[in-house]
Amino acid sequence: MNKEIFLNALKERILILDGGMGTMVQGFKLTEKDYRGEQFVDWAGDLKGNNDLLCITRPDVIKSIHRQYLDAGADIFATNTFNANAISMEDYGMQGQVRNINLAAGKLAREVADGFMVEHPDRTIFVAGSIGPTNKTASMSPDVSDPAYRAVTYMDLYNAYKEQVDALVDGGVDIVLFETTFDTLNVKAGLEAAETVLKEKGKDLPIMLSLTLSAQGGRTFSGQTLLAFLASVQHTNIVSVGLNCSFGAADMKPYLAELAKHAPYYISAYPNAGLPNSFGSYDETPEKMAVHVKPFIDEGLVNILGGCCGTTPAHIAKYPELVKGAKLHVPAQKPDCLWLSGLELLEVKPENNFVNVGERCNVAGSRKFLRLIKEENYEEALTIARKQVEDGAQVIDINMDDGMLDAVKEMTTFLNLIASEPDICRVPVMIDSSKWEVIEKGLMCVQGKSIVNSISLKEGEKVFLQHAARIKQLGAAAVVMAFDEKGQADTFERKIEVCGRAYRLLREKVDFDPNGIIFDPNVLAIATGMEEHNGYGLDFIRAVEWIKKNLPGAKVSGGVSNLSFSFRGNNYVREAMHSVFLYHAINKGMDMGIVNPSSSVLYEDIEPAFRTLLEDVILARRQEAAEELITYAQNLHVKAQEGGDEKLEVWREYPLKERLEYALIKGVGDHLEEDLKEALKEYPRAVDIIDGPLMGGMNKVGELFGAGKMFLPQVVKTARTMKKAVAILQPAIEAEKATSCSAKAGKVVFATVKGDVHDIGKNIVSIVLACNNYEVIDLGVMVPADVIVKKAIEEKPDLVCLSGLITPSLEEMVHVTDEMQKAGLDIPIMVGGATTSKLHTAIKIAPRYDYPVIHV
Repeated sequence: MNKEIFLNALKERILILDGGMGTMVQGFKLTEKDYRGEQFVDWAGDLKGNNDLLCITRPDVIKSIHRQYLDAGADIFATNTFNANAISMEDYGMQGQVRNINLAAGKLAREVADGFMVEHPDRTIFVAGSIGPTNKTASMSPDVSDPAYRAVTYMDLYNAYKEQVDALVDGGVDIVLFETTFDTLNVKAGLEAAETVLKEKGKDLPIMLSLTLSAQGGRTFSGQTLLAFLASVQHTNIVSVGLNCSFGAADMKPYLAELAKHAPYYISAYPNAGLPNSFGSYDETPEKMAVHVKPFIDEGLVNILGGCCGTTPAHIAKYPELVKGAKLHVPAQKPDCLWLSGLELLEVKPENNFVNVGERCNVAGSRKFLRLIKEENYEEALTIARKQVEDGAQVIDINMDDGMLDAVKEMTTFLNLIASEPDICRVPVMIDSSKWEVIEKGLMCVQGKSIVNSISLKEGEKVFLQHAARIKQLGAAAVVMAFDEKGQADTFERKIEVCGRAYRLLREKVDFDPNGIIFDPNVLAIATGMEEHNGYGLDFIRAVEWIKKNLPGAKVSGGVSNLSFSFRGNNYVREAMHSVFLYHAINKGMDMGIVNPSSSVLYEDIEPAFRTLLEDVILARRQEAAEELITYAQNLHVKAQEGGDEKLEVWREYPLKERLEYALIKGVGDHLEEDLKEALKEYPRAVDIIDGPLMGGMNKVGELFGAGKMFLPQVVKTARTMKKAVAILQPAIEAEKATSCSAKAGKVVFATVKGDVHDIGKNIVSIVLACNNYEVIDLGVMVPADVIVKKAIEEKPDLVCLSGLITPSLEEMVHVTDEMQKAGLDIPIMVGGATTSKLHTAIKIAPRYDYPVIHV
């Protein structure tokens, strides 16, 4: 089957995708013996729950499920390979089996599809190679104490995905399907891997992409809005984008409508059969689900419709009649402007005015920032980035080029730290370096669509085109400096010569998106005392006008502070020069610039005579104007203040309790020392501060997160602030312990139960508890009951926490409870996870244990 057949089918009708695989597998009530088969009888670890392995050990079960969905009317069905990658398979120690599983799954699905089409020559069936998100995230740290740490890197993901896609393609799939995407950086690595494999094999298979959203917030698990996500993946060659999991159809619809409105792709949707009930099952009947998905069809929102968790062939069987003669979704137009993104979208177009690129996170331009990075005082360095965003920077320029720094290490560290600061990473970043390795590694740290600063022709066309192609592949826009083999373009004629040549090469040789080409025609210092420099400001402004007229789509940027280099130390003159320069350059089409966003000198506020003098200098209207400006600056008695006075933050005027709660909710730890010192005088005990205002703030965080008004990076940030607060209070707590036993910290054992490899929720709760001074003993995933019981006996914790995501975990929790009862333990049990509920805990678990069982 080729791509053209699939695209033609999408133009003709709504295609039907199959339903849940895990739901169907559970119905077979398979045992450990089934999972082992004959091939893995002697495997060292437990294999039950490794559904992908059934393609080898129980192919009859998987064939049966595929066939049932085809009989129900599916046009597309997905291979049973959702977790068949080296990263996820590590939980079973089966990394070495990845190729075998995917190859077997592809061949098995191919056999079912081909056999079905022989029986039904009027039907065209497409096999989609299912690729899940893995169980790790490249955009966030699992360690609250080290937000720069990553459990998995871009290249780890790239290699894992490449192995999986390679095997699926060899197995005969028609489509590459990335589904349940929760971290954009993960899937960017996967998409690059898929495109690489297809190119190497000379194949042109369609790539489908489906993401899952985090609760009711309308963002991905890693914090991006839908539009920011679209910007992040727009460089890839995907055919469709859509939503799956997270919701039932009714709750999915508003997000699907937003996606359909803006995405220049075909749209897919495969919701769950409602939300899980108290026992972890899905109650939405085929008839009820059909009612909920009908608006998707009636309103022209979808091209591909299927089902996720809880759906069965009976659900899918309702679709053929619903989609018959239905209105097809027409993909949106591709954006005719530059899309950038952090956690949020930034559209760069004339009507949105000028884009401020914050300049202060540059070791070459800020002595303070350089000192902080050298001292590894990253927390204070982050405050510089945060203040730039607060002051209006829409992009943040980051540069670590210094002879005494490991620029690659510092760039990746700082970008990883920024990713944990939602107030900062909501804006895109500009990765700024003269070293190619720094740029490439930096791009592998960011989930959004960034800007590279910069590439140029100074090393010749070959290197220029190689770098441009790699930037395109990694999904970034590029600043192109007006340099070539002859050197820096200084005059108007040289600027347009170099920029015109670079534009033609990028468009003709690399097919680089013109909206992502950002020229920097070199802002050079004026009024230096050298007559030949006097025209540099005017030449830049003329070059801006020429680029906007002659190079369609291209943007213009510049390092504005270079203009006033001669007036270092006189901030007022410098800021006034920048204001006047930008006024004229923006009027000619300048789109963005690297500036100090807190600059307070407005064009209209400059004293008229001084403004006229500045214009005479910048626009080279009078030859003697440069000398006059130098004299004027020397005689101007303006107190130079590097950065000016800090603005008093309003919340610092709040009463103590409200200040502490605010600090927790916003994740701001800058004033904790002084506020907690004050609190220790007001509260009888240090633990009362934790139980009072600090937990008050954390409870508010919980409410906001549950209501979809906060997203995960913000929650993790508040957890880190809580941990910092507890650390500050620790000496006082220890002192209290010496005189009283009442300040005893708790000890908690955590485990994802046997058969379940999901641990993201468990890890978040562990972080929050750790931040509240609990000792957390995490036993990991796939933990058998006997290990949990043994550890409980050894450690004598205050609480045993059982976690699980999938429905079979509920039965395993009952089993663990039975074993704790048999062992005569009296330790309370806490039960949590997506499929758990108060009702199930009360009816199925609590009656089997003589001591407290708590559901959260």
